[in-house]
Amino acid sequence: MTSGTRRAWRPQWLDELSRETWRADALAGLLGAVLVLPQAIAFATLAGLAPQYGLYTALVPCVIAALFGSSRYVMSGPTNALSLALFAMLSPLAAPGSPAYIELALTVTVLVGLLQLAIGLLRLGSLAHFISPAALLGFTGGAAALIALHALEDVLGVAAPGTERGSSAVLRHLAAGLGLLPHQPASWQEGSVVVGLFTLGVALAARRWKRRWPHALIGLAAGTLLAAALNRLGGPWHTAVVGAIPSAWPAFHVPQVDWTRLPELLGLAFALTIVALGQSISIAKVLASRAGDRLDANREFVGQGLSNAVGGFFSSYVSCGSLNRSLPNYEAGARTPMASVLSAVWLLALVMLSAQWLAAIPMAAVAGLLLLVAWNLLDLPRWRETWKLDRVEFAIALATLVATVTLRLEVAILVGTILSLLAYLHRTSHPAMRTMGFDTMDEERHFVVVDAAPRALPECPQLKLLRMEGAVYFGAAQHVADRLDALRAAPHAPKHLLVMAKSMNFIDLAGAQVWEDELRLRRAMGGDLYFHRPRPPVLEFWDRSGFLDRLGRDHVFPDKRRALATIFGRLDPRICAACRARVFWECRTAPLDLSPEEQGLGATAAGAAPAAGQAGTALDLDTMGSATVALKPVGEADGPSPQRTQGVANEPGV
Repeated sequence: MTSGTRRAWRPQWLDELSRETWRADALAGLLGAVLVLPQAIAFATLAGLAPQYGLYTALVPCVIAALFGSSRYVMSGPTNALSLALFAMLSPLAAPGSPAYIELALTVTVLVGLLQLAIGLLRLGSLAHFISPAALLGFTGGAAALIALHALEDVLGVAAPGTERGSSAVLRHLAAGLGLLPHQPASWQEGSVVVGLFTLGVALAARRWKRRWPHALIGLAAGTLLAAALNRLGGPWHTAVVGAIPSAWPAFHVPQVDWTRLPELLGLAFALTIVALGQSISIAKVLASRAGDRLDANREFVGQGLSNAVGGFFSSYVSCGSLNRSLPNYEAGARTPMASVLSAVWLLALVMLSAQWLAAIPMAAVAGLLLLVAWNLLDLPRWRETWKLDRVEFAIALATLVATVTLRLEVAILVGTILSLLAYLHRTSHPAMRTMGFDTMDEERHFVVVDAAPRALPECPQLKLLRMEGAVYFGAAQHVADRLDALRAAPHAPKHLLVMAKSMNFIDLAGAQVWEDELRLRRAMGGDLYFHRPRPPVLEFWDRSGFLDRLGRDHVFPDKRRALATIFGRLDPRICAACRARVFWECRTAPLDLSPEEQGLGATAAGAAPAAGQAGTALDLDTMGSATVALKPVGEADGPSPQRTQGVANEPGV
């Protein structure tokens, strides 16, 4: 490795370590450890694993991702969405919690890490950006529904329905536990319900009273104390507990799995990789924006990949950046990634000192916290905002939510991504093509969209002004061609077309053919085609294809005034003489064929002149309801008029 490469991978924050940063990071790390303790237990349960696997995942991956990633503030570890995704993907393959299930979970974790590492090293981090915010919103909403659904089993104290873990199976099982199915008596436990609801209520009250308090830990402690009292009563008031944690420190273990299942596991790992990278990069972007830091997405993916690849050998399951801990870490004053490292140290100390207390945590209390997690994850304000801003995005999010609840999670992510790409393609395949004009004759006037201007002036009968908004590629070529055909086929259609192409930022072979056909058809009808300020990449493409030579370089203009002045000189003067629109400045110098009625009106106006030799009164065609400008006798001063000069293509600013 060269010295330049070493410098590139050596984090800058190492040079910033000081007594002040160690103190700030130690305090932020303590908060992170307190926050992750109940979450790790709850999320491991959600993943179908014993609680210690959640604690192990909060130790090893947290340290490695912090040391090798790009973000200063992201704390990695177990998350609700990934825990649920892992459970949903592996439960059809093995019984949750069984040795075979654990080996599958660890193997998939290593595979996810290797895929993340490859994506980062190959600098393919932009792949995660193809998961749209709408798809992520729907996925998290569906995950929230599934989290709540599975948590209700422990809140009610009913046994899991075997290996069948689909949403419909869980719903049937819950209905049976509540006694809602015929010939099946209710089996729910009063003690579990009381403990779960009490934990949820205390956590909500603590969060409402002091937002900065560790409300989840407070609720878990309260639920544990209540469960200890109820378990002394026995009978229906008894509630199951977590049990003893074998070891606070994760031991090294090579996952054992039948490698003939590798292709199937790789497919699951790829889906988890996309979800994990999408979540991690989203959180890292938010924190980098708040702190004003620069984020290297590929380096962040390398850190996440190493954390999972190594963590899988230390009894850790799939991890990624956690929003529930990363934002509090930043707000608590963390200065460097050492806050995450110290958080793991604090957590290890807490587990070693409180192993007996952790063993007494009731499963119903953990489930009560998961209900709170599910509610927070649903994010109803964002759903309302999406409905208000974009109904298509809302539909994509809703479809992804339904797919998440009813299908396998990796399929749901794929559904949301495909729907987002289809919506994007539909939008870009119909670029806006707006007719432009004027709504005033003032000297400082600007072009306006004719259809959106209630006082728009009449259009020139010989020159159509069209603003092209969007790329003209193979998906949009037919729409653009149809629109151009409609313009040419309209009654009394102008023969000349000026395309304002500043917003046409890309064309391909299909798009180039559209303009080739339009040029040929315009010239066949006696007109011509012109462009105003096409993008440099478009001009380069036209130059390579030879279209620019066939069009004529003097048909490309750097500004609108020069374009109109040049094109006006190429219009049919006979039509100009009979035209009453006269919306261009050049129209003032064009001859005008007056009808007998207009000549009579002009003579009347001239007879009313105030004095001999004084300039005559303007002939206002508005009084006849047929034009929009005042026509003055030739020679009367009315400001400078642009001359009919030839357009110059490829000047600066084209």
